[in-house]
Amino acid sequence: MQVTIFGATGLLGKTLMHEWHADHVIGLGSRDADIRSNHDVQRTIAQHRPEWVVLAAAYTDVDGCETNRELAFAVNCQGACNVAQAAAESGSKLLFLSTDYVFDGCKQSPYEIDDPIAPQSVYGHSKAEAEAKIRAILPAACILRTSWVFGVGGRCFPDTILKLAATRKELDVVNDQQGCPTYTIDLARVIIQLCRCGATGTVHATNSGECTWFDFASDIVRGAELTTQVHPTSSDKFIRPAKRPAYSVLSSASLRPYAITVPSWQDALRRYLEERKISSSQLF
Repeated sequence: MQVTIFGATGLLGKTLMHEWHADHVIGLGSRDADIRSNHDVQRTIAQHRPEWVVLAAAYTDVDGCETNRELAFAVNCQGACNVAQAAAESGSKLLFLSTDYVFDGCKQSPYEIDDPIAPQSVYGHSKAEAEAKIRAILPAACILRTSWVFGVGGRCFPDTILKLAATRKELDVVNDQQGCPTYTIDLARVIIQLCRCGATGTVHATNSGECTWFDFASDIVRGAELTTQVHPTSSDKFIRPAKRPAYSVLSSASLRPYAITVPSWQDALRRYLEERKISSSQLF
């Protein structure tokens, strides 16, 4: 199977490149092809003629999107449309990475794939609009929503917590936002399975279970055997430019038809900490 990945130099993209075996995979970063350029995208897909295109490239700075709305929509929406159009013209299948931020966070039970969307941030709006336009261009596309992505080799919540805990005796972390952490290795494996299954439509994929950022941070510090005290606090103590969903747990029901299960976030965190330790030791 021929696969082209846009966003191969990002946190998830690097993991996809490492995990994807037995297929012919081409990974592209923004220097190879700027998805905002329809010409770049058309040329790239025409050159490689992939069976599958995985679009992991995005402007994911949620707060940055609030002050850079034009850039957010240029990358996350128009860029996605450029890729979808080129995929449609070449006969390629498309898997597009979307987000829990398309929901408003007002629900109190896991979000299903057909729940109404109501994004509360520029980032969420840019992804929601991209979803709608991709469905119009390529109705058989696979749109994968995920959340709270973390992994070794880039900026993510556990990395931030560990760096702060190395220099502080106490940390305050919000305890009123509930979601699902997602380890890049587990997410990459889901993506690979979905492509090999010929998946279509919308799916939700995260590690199993749910927690607050405080719960997550507490387990990170405990798992790293650090002595930093983690204290719960509320979101109003940490005002951010972009509004975060108070509850954005994604239901895993859409993965069942593909017989895909994902490990718990606690298990994923344990493996992340082990991988991070190995990665750090190799730098010396």
